[in-house]
Amino acid sequence: MKRLMSIILVAACCTAVGWCQDVEDWVTRTLAQYPRARLLDIYKSCFQDYMGAEHLVNDLAAARAYLEQEYTTTAVEDLLPWYYEPCGINGNYVRVSLRAVFDGKIKREELLDAFVCSASDPERPSVEAWADRWHEIVAIIDKMDLNLPHQQEDRDFIEQVLDQGKYAISHSSDYREAYSPHYRIIRRDIFDRRFKSLLDASCGCCP
Repeated sequence: MKRLMSIILVAACCTAVGWCQDVEDWVTRTLAQYPRARLLDIYKSCFQDYMGAEHLVNDLAAARAYLEQEYTTTAVEDLLPWYYEPCGINGNYVRVSLRAVFDGKIKREELLDAFVCSASDPERPSVEAWADRWHEIVAIIDKMDLNLPHQQEDRDFIEQVLDQGKYAISHSSDYREAYSPHYRIIRRDIFDRRFKSLLDASCGCCP
């Protein structure tokens, strides 16, 4: 019995260490790629990975109109060179940049359809479950002693959002100014099936 308990405890410790290392590695890589990112932007990537894009698709016509407006008012030269990147720590969802549309790799309507399909999951984690996960993540970030700009202010704002039973926020103004983020969130399996081979063949700079 003692031997069994020891095995269970070792397994639990290994799992905890692995989770911690995943968060630290991902945060370190994210800040290396996006040095202007704030805690708000780290949070956004993580909730996109965990919760997906459902909060963005309340009306198909509105979603189409917003994509059209974004496409016609975005300067392609302001976009980062990648066509896609995984969201968050686990990569359950993928950000597909509007650059893929501008460069003719996929059609705007194809991106919209994949986006809408990605938001139609019948079951989605609760905000409470997400809040628990975020608190695990931010506890690890705190131990990294990053001294991010506005870190406490951003943390307080995120807690206010979660306390209201909400979870979605926008990118920080610093991130938007530096990186001009224009993308749609696509569920990983849909992305792999519809877009991955096309975009991998087109761009050597993708993650």
